[in-house]
Amino acid sequence: MLVTIAGYDGEKWTKHRKNLTPAFHLDKLKMMLPASHASCSEMLNRWQKLVLTESCELDVWPELHNLTIDVACRTIFNCSYAEGKRLFQLQRELLDRVVQTLGFTGIPGFSFLPTKENRRMKYLDRELHTLMRDIVIRKEKTMKTGEAHNNDILGCLVQSTFNRMEDNKGMKKVGISIDDVVQECKFVWLAGKETLGNWLVWTMIVLSMHQDWQQKARDEVLKVFGKSKPDFDRLNQLKIVSMILNEVLRLYSPAPAPGKRLTNKKLKLGNVIMPPGVYLWPLTVFVHHNRDLWGQDADEFNPDRFSEGVSKATKTKLSFFPFGSGPRSCVGQNFAWINAKIAITMILQHFSFELSPTYMHAPCLAPTVAPQYGAQLTIRKL
Repeated sequence: MLVTIAGYDGEKWTKHRKNLTPAFHLDKLKMMLPASHASCSEMLNRWQKLVLTESCELDVWPELHNLTIDVACRTIFNCSYAEGKRLFQLQRELLDRVVQTLGFTGIPGFSFLPTKENRRMKYLDRELHTLMRDIVIRKEKTMKTGEAHNNDILGCLVQSTFNRMEDNKGMKKVGISIDDVVQECKFVWLAGKETLGNWLVWTMIVLSMHQDWQQKARDEVLKVFGKSKPDFDRLNQLKIVSMILNEVLRLYSPAPAPGKRLTNKKLKLGNVIMPPGVYLWPLTVFVHHNRDLWGQDADEFNPDRFSEGVSKATKTKLSFFPFGSGPRSCVGQNFAWINAKIAITMILQHFSFELSPTYMHAPCLAPTVAPQYGAQLTIRKL
């Protein structure tokens, strides 16, 4: 059994999971669809204006990441796009600087040295925390006055702080604190925006590389939805789109190196016996490209491998886990799937696309798998 994830373990992890899970119930996700539609429509309208003639070149990397910022602002935090953009800029710079200093993490006390890099990272972390805390406090005040509800993700988390205050006897066991909510929101923001954005970017890139699959996906979308906006009930009918999205998750996993796990008892992994107290770091990217598991075409784009579902894609039970696995799998995976399907569906309804001559295929780990030189595509109106 493994007990550590996202900085929390044991009872603390259980409490945080319990308070976060209700925010991602399907009934709440259904209520977020109009906001997702609005975000996608605004992006597509902007693309329509760009294609003044037959086609135009567009770097879809910033476009799709701006889309996910807008979706997160509308559905998760109920904040302005300007605030969301600032959150992204702060977190993006902080992550880039953390990655650059990873080589020094083994030096005891290095993070406490007043270097220019350390001072900048502490400043970014303070700014990020202050901005997120302002959003949380504003939500708390509007909920107390009845001006807002707890139907969104942030509302569910803030509601848990009310539960903490109402229970005087078991305060530490019921609900979480405002600072806990802020930390949770920073993680949700990173996981929700960064991974979904890159997932959509790679999907458009591989469909540009494989025009046959792009046409298959578009034919399915038009058969199921026509030109109408995708609704929740019919999203599950998109079998080919789901196969493509799963294959993109396999090839370009948004979380190639998820958090470490700690064994709390003796554990056998294959022929290796692990004692209690050992940290393990499952590297998704290696498992998803293992030829012993996926065959000799493990590095190739082949959605057909998921034609009978995830469970039959390989011979082994656990060889595909883009959102983790078991009770500690990503709580927001349904949110990600719904928004990914909506975005790809609406793009396929309105545009065809192919690789631009200026595109350079260079996946890099920074810290998620992203296109190093952008995603320049040639888009055409349908």
